[in-house]
Amino acid sequence: MEQKMVVTQSDCPARRVPSGEAVTIPAGQFVTINQSLGGNYTVTWQGNMVRIDGTDAGAIGQEPEVLEFPEATDDTIHEDQVWSALKTVFDPEIPIDLVELGLIYKVDVNQEEKSVNIQMTLTAPGCGMGPVLVSDVEYRTAKVPNVSSVNVELVFDPPWSREMMSEEAQLEAGLFF
Repeated sequence: MEQKMVVTQSDCPARRVPSGEAVTIPAGQFVTINQSLGGNYTVTWQGNMVRIDGTDAGAIGQEPEVLEFPEATDDTIHEDQVWSALKTVFDPEIPIDLVELGLIYKVDVNQEEKSVNIQMTLTAPGCGMGPVLVSDVEYRTAKVPNVSSVNVELVFDPPWSREMMSEEAQLEAGLFF
């Protein structure tokens, strides 16, 4: 995608790169779209690089990504819906979701507290995009019906290796031959 300047059409939630700190870009602001990957947008706003979730893309005049879940018939958090949400979070450098990359180690749903606890790793412990990925996971998981809070813990044991990737992800990344 070629860089493109747009004006925010409404207040837009975003996260600073690389800290993952939540910010709101007010309506009527100029932003430059630098990259669109995995449904998310990396933009420059007031000299800062920020990431806009694809579900909020309408605020920058782009087609929003829609996460659809069956209508909740009770107050239960369905773990399969959490995994579905996680499959919509993509590595910011390659168009492969975190589940297929093998970065999600564990999902625990606490029905009493309406919380989801996730253990995940990064492809490398020093990955500068780690905080952004964590905030992406929190943001998307919080969209699952009945989820009140999300806690993401970064773990590095066992260390990630390409063997943790699905065969499809290895093919997509050109690592499977």
